[in-house]
Amino acid sequence: MEQPTASVKNQWNEWSETWYRVKRTEEVIAKLIAKPESAFPPATFEMIKQALPDLRGKRICVPSSGDNHAVFAFHLLGAQVTSCDISENQIANSAQIAEQHGWDIEFVREDTMQLSSIADGEYDLVFTSNGVHVWISDLHGMYRNIHRILKDGGSYVMFDIHPFMRPFGGNEGGVLEVVKPYHLTGPFEDVPRYLWRIQDMANAMLASGLRIGQLEELYADSSFWIDDEDTAPRSQQELDDLGNWQLNPKAALPQWLSILATK
Repeated sequence: MEQPTASVKNQWNEWSETWYRVKRTEEVIAKLIAKPESAFPPATFEMIKQALPDLRGKRICVPSSGDNHAVFAFHLLGAQVTSCDISENQIANSAQIAEQHGWDIEFVREDTMQLSSIADGEYDLVFTSNGVHVWISDLHGMYRNIHRILKDGGSYVMFDIHPFMRPFGGNEGGVLEVVKPYHLTGPFEDVPRYLWRIQDMANAMLASGLRIGQLEELYADSSFWIDDEDTAPRSQQELDDLGNWQLNPKAALPQWLSILATK
């Protein structure tokens, strides 16, 4: 039987070569180069600036780096960045983009729950982005190692899907569909996913020794409600309707959660 971590890695190796290519088109990367801070929700970027007002020369680690948009943005803003991901293909594809642009970024294939090749106390900031926690089976291991690799006084910033999104399915006909109780966290599906609650994340951070300093619950723009594979053009009215909670009930809830913590 395939181990859960191996199945996640294999899934992402496959996705990296298929639908995930939309995340690394020339157009996407050009927009990121033109405006690096666009890799982050504005409130999350404010947290980053609060932690490190000047990113130049700072050491930043991005575990579960995925599309590496945050990694590229931090580099463009002057930081020394280490990108870690469990998927060899995600790392290789992102390293190729960095090489094409002459960006000096360290890429490491690593499990976020272990970070075994990452040295203790090396980083001014650790950042995790959208789509990380759903693949993490051991939150305490993840946060214990994030705490370990931070310098004393270093900061951790995250943003991810708000757990309040997790109990709900679609909004067909403007009716909110409940598909699971909030307290059921998984694992779900053959390639295991975990739908952690706010308390699960916060308690794992606190148990690691991190001190939570700020929490923001954020609303997304209309593109949040459109699948990456869906490239059909939308009118402005259609986009506005996606953000209208009376037509899309899930829009009444915050879509993003962002947290700032320090060591």
